Amino acid sequence: MNNFVEELKWRGLLHDMMPGTEDLLKGKQVTGYIGFDPTADSLHIGSLVPILILMHFQRAGHKPVALIGGATGMIGDPSGKSKERNLLDEETLNKNVEAIKKQLAQFIDFDAEDNPAVLVNNYDWFKDISLIDFVRNIGKHISVNYMMAKDSVKKRLNPAHDDSSGMSFTEFTYQLFQGYDFLYLYRNLNCELQMGGSDQWGNMTTGTELIRRVDGGKAYALTVPLITKADGGKFGKTEQGNVWLSAKYTSPYKFYQFWINTSDEDAEKYIKIFTFLDKETIEKLIAEHKESPHYRILQKKLAQEVTRMVHGKNALQKAIDASNILFGKTTSEALKSLDEQTFLDVFEGVPQGEISRAKLEKNIEIAAALFESGFLNSGNEARRALKENSVSVNKEKVTADKKLTPEDLISDKYILLQRGKKKYFLLIVK
Repeated sequence: MNNFVEELKWRGLLHDMMPGTEDLLKGKQVTGYIGFDPTADSLHIGSLVPILILMHFQRAGHKPVALIGGATGMIGDPSGKSKERNLLDEETLNKNVEAIKKQLAQFIDFDAEDNPAVLVNNYDWFKDISLIDFVRNIGKHISVNYMMAKDSVKKRLNPAHDDSSGMSFTEFTYQLFQGYDFLYLYRNLNCELQMGGSDQWGNMTTGTELIRRVDGGKAYALTVPLITKADGGKFGKTEQGNVWLSAKYTSPYKFYQFWINTSDEDAEKYIKIFTFLDKETIEKLIAEHKESPHYRILQKKLAQEVTRMVHGKNALQKAIDASNILFGKTTSEALKSLDEQTFLDVFEGVPQGEISRAKLEKNIEIAAALFESGFLNSGNEARRALKENSVSVNKEKVTADKKLTPEDLISDKYILLQRGKKKYFLLIVK
């Protein structure tokens, strides 16, 4: 069995752990779990860290359990938040749970011979517990003083140091619910370890304490650091919002570009966290990058590894091909091979104009199209640009005798016009 803790340490993935955790993991195969919040029908790249922890855990010979919070998702976790979140209805939660199950199956092996992963939903055991039973059997073991001593609770109860308006009883009970999850898994799956982000430490230790007080058992907790950016910005956030693992919300091209655009400092940190490359390979890549930072060796390798892991080899190649369209030589055929969403992602923010399909079907002259679409300011400018051989249609140079036809359409809707190397214009056929 590989040393799971040592692997986390050199990758910068270990924040804290209870005494005895490393000895436990060295001595035998351990069952450990991480919880995932079903607040959306896709996980985002912030969820990649706990996913990778489970993957490392399984690779080290241990048995991973992924818990989807179908019940706790109805309550809301106060950890690290200043406001109570909106509660989801049961139908939406069920839809989100099913989608997340499918996503997790991409990463952890539920069919492994010696240590198959297990997927559980805490709604399955909470749905049959009455409030009276929960208060009698669980609530009496954890004092209010103990619960209020948690940092996640203290911050919300002290408005002077926070922008919150206090904490509802619903949120206050969250740590008891999460603690009971651990107790249930300890009893039913022999689960001795809970893992998660450092903001979860309070909830996790409530679980270990509950196991000790109720069953007299010994359980452990291990946390990973919350990922940050060197510039202080929030990791995984762009101007458009979250970077999602689902191609439905973040195309593989945009996903790839997120990692490509990482700063040098962050890339050096992220390549250890988000890939399975070994230490020797990573150290070599870092050294090569420092010698020639303009080649962005680290960013390219990081983007390739993570995009392949999340979206697969074919999607990675399409993302690379799409990236080369803006920054390298390409052909009209390569452009036309892009799906519509990727094409629009590549040329996001490019000025646009419209042309009628009826006019295009009559084979409009290129000079007229350049001027009438609004790309160039006048017919004279259009003719001058053509004479200078600086006009391209779908990345291929054209002359004044070129006529635009329906055959030039990309996704049966777009024509890409270009003057020089960097001035693009998207002609949309209506």
